[in-house]
Amino acid sequence: MYVAHAPAFRGFAYTTVFLNMKNVELLAPAGNFSKLKTAVYFGADAVYLGGKDFSLRSFADNFSREELVQAVEYAHALGKKVYVTVNIYARNADLANMEDYFAFLQSAGADAALISDPGVLYAAKKAAPELAVHISTQANVTNKYAVKFWHEQGAERAVLARELSLAEIAEIHDFVPEMQLEAFVHGAMCISYSGRCLLSDYLAGRPSNRGECAQACRWNYAVRKSDDKSDSGWLPLEEDERGAYIFNSKDLNMSAHLEDMAAAGVCSFKIEGRMKSEYYLATVINAYRRCIDGGFTSEVERELLTAAHRDYTTAYALGENHATVNYSNSQTKGDCDYIGNVLGYKGGFAKIEMRGRFYAGDTLEVLSPTDNFGKSFKVEEVYDSEGVPVSDCKRVQEIYSVRCPYALSAGDIVRRRKQA
Repeated sequence: MYVAHAPAFRGFAYTTVFLNMKNVELLAPAGNFSKLKTAVYFGADAVYLGGKDFSLRSFADNFSREELVQAVEYAHALGKKVYVTVNIYARNADLANMEDYFAFLQSAGADAALISDPGVLYAAKKAAPELAVHISTQANVTNKYAVKFWHEQGAERAVLARELSLAEIAEIHDFVPEMQLEAFVHGAMCISYSGRCLLSDYLAGRPSNRGECAQACRWNYAVRKSDDKSDSGWLPLEEDERGAYIFNSKDLNMSAHLEDMAAAGVCSFKIEGRMKSEYYLATVINAYRRCIDGGFTSEVERELLTAAHRDYTTAYALGENHATVNYSNSQTKGDCDYIGNVLGYKGGFAKIEMRGRFYAGDTLEVLSPTDNFGKSFKVEEVYDSEGVPVSDCKRVQEIYSVRCPYALSAGDIVRRRKQA
């Protein structure tokens, strides 16, 4: 057992006893089957994913019913869990097929359905009484009475709103200790109140709360000057020479505060990003897995800078925070270039499916959940799929054989650090 004495926030101090950090769940997004495999390989304990309908990420690949069955079987064979998002705000027309869908999820063995809407919860309980229900962050769960209410409706877990502080989370946990609490630890944040955004509807005709968010908050904005007599045209709105990103939130990064989150009662650490790349997922999941197992280190801190991200923030976890907007740009490129996926290793050569151009003479770095993580090697001998030696590896998704001193594993990734 471990006793954490977390600091007092807003005058509320808490002391909580919890099990070893390894018993906390690391929950990762899976926008398709390949990303699910990446998430599991790099250390996720569970994944959340969407079907082709009723999910708030309509532009992810998502899973057909057949693929969803396969995903559950694959994850369960490895001792992992699968949570399925059914978190749209439903209209009457949506409800016609929902009961059948929930019955399917129950029969497929899904570990839970993520739900935002009371009507959708009613349909789930009616059609699939054995299917566990998790209340999505879209439901704006911001207080202890809301958590109590959802628990009384049969939910086993609430995904808490990002607006909450650790002190508020601890108070919720003390008030409803039987309810599992899940909270985001990393990824993009919405400028609106826990995702209840109308910008995308107004500016792009794509309803955010039905899965079609255009991320209008990430756009560069300008101002139009006009008066009663004439339209004077567009004027630049500048934070700096690159423009203005007045609605663009920083990215959440709670890696240095995981023990405090667990002490507050959070049992599941959630990573955002069903639309993110496999490389992004591998990087972030690997970092948080190492953080959970071995504690926050400078290595973890450095690792979270390697993939594309916005400036980082702890949002409101530590109390009021008025510095959560990322004014400088839409997104910061990471410190590494994604070069390729390792498909296998034999006879001193790694088979690498190319995702980024590289050359003989480059130094590549290994991203892996194994002890090969962080090791580097120079590309001195490389062949294409026909066995022809090459010096410029420029064919996208070509399978190159690269001499490597480390016995890499299928699922590993190679990348190249950018020049300072």
